[in-house]
Amino acid sequence: MKKLHGIVFLVAIILVSCGKGTGRTLTSATGSIYECLVVMNDEPLTQEQVNEVAKLSLVNEASGYTKPIASLYDLVEAVMGADMPCMPQVEPYFRLTQVKTALFDDMLKPTRNILFVDINPQKYTQLKTKVANDYWSTPQAICRVQSPSEEEFVAYWLEHGEEIRDWFVNQEIKRQMKFYRASTNKAARAILQAEGYDMLIPEDYMVIMDTTLAGVTTYSLRNPIAVAPEVRLLWCCNNKGSMRRDLVVYSYPYTDENTFTQDYLNAKRDEVLGRVVSASVEGSYMGTEYKVMPPVVRNIVVQEDEHATEVRGLWKILDGEAMGGPYVSHTRLDQVNGRVVTAETFLYAAGQKKRTALRQAEAILYTLQLPQDTVK
Repeated sequence: MKKLHGIVFLVAIILVSCGKGTGRTLTSATGSIYECLVVMNDEPLTQEQVNEVAKLSLVNEASGYTKPIASLYDLVEAVMGADMPCMPQVEPYFRLTQVKTALFDDMLKPTRNILFVDINPQKYTQLKTKVANDYWSTPQAICRVQSPSEEEFVAYWLEHGEEIRDWFVNQEIKRQMKFYRASTNKAARAILQAEGYDMLIPEDYMVIMDTTLAGVTTYSLRNPIAVAPEVRLLWCCNNKGSMRRDLVVYSYPYTDENTFTQDYLNAKRDEVLGRVVSASVEGSYMGTEYKVMPPVVRNIVVQEDEHATEVRGLWKILDGEAMGGPYVSHTRLDQVNGRVVTAETFLYAAGQKKRTALRQAEAILYTLQLPQDTVK
């Protein structure tokens, strides 16, 4: 996330001791990925605040978050621990642990993700939010919200709490991207590079398809008979262990100004993946779940000044076995070659939690490099 309203970005300088000078060595961060320590004192919300929160529907009826929002910490938890969208089972963005401010000590300082909520009219005259990385340990992300009153904090959190949550998510994604740089599948990357692209495809993802899909005839009210353009497609898979992770990158000429709309991207996904992904039952093919949990589309920043259209949803096998799972895709425009490039990851792990694995696979999508990324 590039912008957080009212947030002052702090530069945390990592001083590593290497036998010279008086630098310090940071310890390794404690805690698991997508866990966050919340340091704050808890106070009950006023009835007026409870009523205001209720109007916003922070928690949907099917949510795994069942506590009533009656205190300041409940309000923080309802956002940081909200359900991730488009998951086959309820899983939160973050698993939270709370500690009172006075009990935050040296043992807790190395925690991987820390959110401080400090409300003190004697210390602050206006609300400020500061973020820092690798302050007491590495990798570490810290966000501190300082407020002169509970009322100002509540108002700020209701408006910007999701932005803070997204900032923590992005820190985890950046850490995963850094991990992928250490070991990649050079053969898979060479296939993409031949098309003018690159992506940090992990070494344990094997290439299972490299093909060009011929154009197909499609039908619509606006254009009764239209021939879709050829599609270049690379499909890689990690099928080790009990969870299967797939990665598909496909591209096609940019010919329609409506390309980056939800309807177009959904239809293109069904067209492309429905032709290449099937199950053991003859005639089965991959589709998208639209009724129970429709795909969610949003615009995201993937690199400096570069945007992508993100789609989250559920895939399923049609005319075959009862198989399905979550998927995430990024679609961008190759401005140099006039092509649309979609990178998607989808998971299959029946009966297992999928949040962390999906986030780890999703981080691969952020490493996609298009020609204009290197032209700058």
